Amino acid sequence: MPKGDFVFTSESVSEGHPDKICDRISDSIVDLFLAADPMSRVACETLATTNRVVIAGEVRGPQPLVDRAGHVDKTRLEQVVRSAVREIGYDQVGFDWQKLEVENYLHSQSPDIAQGVDAKGNKDEGAGDQGIMFGFACDETPELMPAPIQYAHDILRALSEARHAGREPLLGPDAKSQVTLHYVNGRPVNSTAIVVSTQHSEKIGQDEVREIVRPYVKKVLPEGWMCKEEQFYVNPTGRFVIGGPDGDCGLTGRKIIVDTYGGAAPHGGGAFSGKDPTKVDRSAAYAARYLAKNVVASGLARRCLIQLAYAIGVSRPLSVYVDTQGTSQVDESHLSKVLQDLVDLSPRGIREHLGLNRPIYARTAAYGHFGRAPDKDGGFSWERLDLVGSLKSACA
Repeated sequence: MPKGDFVFTSESVSEGHPDKICDRISDSIVDLFLAADPMSRVACETLATTNRVVIAGEVRGPQPLVDRAGHVDKTRLEQVVRSAVREIGYDQVGFDWQKLEVENYLHSQSPDIAQGVDAKGNKDEGAGDQGIMFGFACDETPELMPAPIQYAHDILRALSEARHAGREPLLGPDAKSQVTLHYVNGRPVNSTAIVVSTQHSEKIGQDEVREIVRPYVKKVLPEGWMCKEEQFYVNPTGRFVIGGPDGDCGLTGRKIIVDTYGGAAPHGGGAFSGKDPTKVDRSAAYAARYLAKNVVASGLARRCLIQLAYAIGVSRPLSVYVDTQGTSQVDESHLSKVLQDLVDLSPRGIREHLGLNRPIYARTAAYGHFGRAPDKDGGFSWERLDLVGSLKSACA
């Protein structure tokens, strides 16, 4: 984003949004396979509509998940689908975790892809596809994330936690938020508009929903940042009773800007959910965020954008681009070299350094893959700050 005075907007969607349901199901299937065999390969897509979920894609894993003929265990996978939908909270007429139909079109991974990606002889494991991946960090929030997307996530997460805890039983799983912030001299100072649309019981109307939502928004925003009342929009259409896939079809990978930086930084185009960590769309994007976050946390820059580029079957990145957007005195070409010395950016190197071959992905499917606290079991390992000391020493 440019320096100076401007306004910038980011949006988030809840775990009950149709696309996020699909991300959750796809990532739950990734977790199922990685729990059975850390070297499993998964590329799973999900579609959700009125009382129907369709999954498709390519997998490679152990028996009994995949038999010798390449057929998947459809009963186990259906259980995963229903469990994901139940945990989100869907038992409404048009989308019920017990009554929905599950269609399964997962099949064995193509041997042509496998031979290009697998390690063999003197050949190291190659990237699962070509592509460019971006990572970003800035000092606008304690999480080192752009403020608009961080607050948009936090609002919906707060509403979701209240719903799951039973404190807001009149709210439904499907919700969206949008936060517009005013920047002065390149720094956020207050909000100019807040939008929250949330599914609700037919027992209440727009005014009641507005007053349910208000305290959660005010608690998330810094003191004094609440927008003017006329710019506080809650369910602007007036009614949001029918939600989830019953109201709108969902697909895996359709909320990639929500998943990343809310538009404050570039995106390479590849979605994350449904992909095992050999796919650089996912693992290299995590690595780029990890590097950028450690650069900002070390005080070497206030903003840091990193791009990685890969070719299918090739282990080393084709390029490692660093842009501190004029906020650092460190030479960016030197910083690029230092980062590559500190972390092996091959697909295998990333997976081993960040411990990605674990069932840690269903939790990433909503409220962003970045700006989260690292978990003790290895989840969100790309949010660690364990390179700070080495970066300071190398760039002293």
